[in-house]
Amino acid sequence: MTLFRAFFEPIISGSILGRAQEKRLAEIRVHDLWHYVPAGERADDAPYGGGAGMVMRLAPLISCLEDVLGPDIAIPASTRVIVPSPAGARFDHAMAAQWSSLERLVIVCGHYEGIDERFFELVPASEVSLGDFVLTGGEIPALAFVDACVRLLPGAIAPQSAAQDSFADGALDWPHYTRPAVFRGIEVPPVLLSGDHAKIDAWRREQARSRTAVRRPDLPSRPARP
Repeated sequence: MTLFRAFFEPIISGSILGRAQEKRLAEIRVHDLWHYVPAGERADDAPYGGGAGMVMRLAPLISCLEDVLGPDIAIPASTRVIVPSPAGARFDHAMAAQWSSLERLVIVCGHYEGIDERFFELVPASEVSLGDFVLTGGEIPALAFVDACVRLLPGAIAPQSAAQDSFADGALDWPHYTRPAVFRGIEVPPVLLSGDHAKIDAWRREQARSRTAVRRPDLPSRPARP
């Protein structure tokens, strides 16, 4: 749900997201909130109490949700309503894995200073943050959420690729290389050219372990990847 429909269209139609929809693994719909703003009116208004910025009005948001989820905005266990917001829990791989098993994920993209707080009294929605920074609106986080979830659907990418992703088992991925073997004097690690798969697997496990320890010591300690 967004005021900026055109923001999504080139992204959701390409690459993995586009192929997943062609295979009918996922269906991504963009709901234009402007369809719910009366002609001649604004989607936002000045905040009560004064201050900088504008606040998204409730009526377009609620009307759109009623069309999507029914007049009583019924939210079954297989559906989640998410509002991208710096006030929410930080998005991570575990959250993406959980959401990818849902039947429906509804993402409400705020804009300006945010949405009228009464939205959360009317709708059992969860605020989720992309990180500790502020963006102009919820569209960029929404695309990140959708991409992270869709690529985890069975058939969207090769199972081995998903299993080896960073964070799939709590660790970072190992470094990757491709041809040529030497580029501007920098060589690919010789073990990767050895053809010895046992040594290559051991090297990759050690690289994943050391990378995680150095770059992300905050991640929980996990066994090395098999």
